[in-house]
Amino acid sequence: MGKKKKDGKDRNAEVGTDAAETGSGGYGEQLHRLQVEIAHLQAWVKKTGARIVVIFEGRDAAGKGGVIKRITERVSPRVFRVTALPAPSDREKTQIYLQRYIAHLPAAGEIVIFDRSWYNRAGVERVMGFCSATQAHRFLEQIPRYEATLVESGLILLMYFLDVSDAEQEKRFRQRIDDPLRQWKLSPMDIESYRRWWDYTTAYDEMIRMTDTVHAPWWVVPSDDKKAARINCISHLLGQIPYEKVKFDKPKLGDRQTRPKDFTDDTSFRNIVPHVM
Repeated sequence: MGKKKKDGKDRNAEVGTDAAETGSGGYGEQLHRLQVEIAHLQAWVKKTGARIVVIFEGRDAAGKGGVIKRITERVSPRVFRVTALPAPSDREKTQIYLQRYIAHLPAAGEIVIFDRSWYNRAGVERVMGFCSATQAHRFLEQIPRYEATLVESGLILLMYFLDVSDAEQEKRFRQRIDDPLRQWKLSPMDIESYRRWWDYTTAYDEMIRMTDTVHAPWWVVPSDDKKAARINCISHLLGQIPYEKVKFDKPKLGDRQTRPKDFTDDTSFRNIVPHVM
């Protein structure tokens, strides 16, 4: 992957001056602080009707799922919607390429996170021969115009590419092979991406070079250190969105109703889950 000179510190400096940059606080403390900000973002999105798309692409085993989990684990799935589309069906293969992705774009008050996206055409489809070289190049030439249309409509579009070294990727693949809790993460496509490291390198380099634009820039996230990648990426994401804290009106619980005098406890048999701890 080529080097990226932009660092994104020029926008929303209030969020950009995070603990990851200053070195203060441990990982858990920094993550908690960022997740509080994500909750504020959620409230702002609901109030303003903002529409946000966040695309996560990257090397296999680079940690996309880990970043997405930390973004979404403390917020509502009705606001933060994760889209990870499977291989296209026979019917979808006959449609316009972008058609199945367009169906998942956000309405007002929603944030859609694509765990891989329409950029599959420039990566796995191209390398594995699921599309022709002509189709891949046509996609790379046309997709910036499509993304410009999205942004001009008022949608906020953020694109991240998680990059990992070949040595670190191999280490993570071997961990998946040996750990029953991670084996489900290892697919035949992962094995092919390991074998075809340089084919993917060439494809990703061209993808970023041809589609990195002013309206939809790519942001590369060095991800050999998973925890640092999560903190850096989430901090940057928050810094790219002009959200404001929305005042929370604390509700009053009031008084709970008293037990009715004629209420009788139900003593019929119930299946109770047995205690194991």
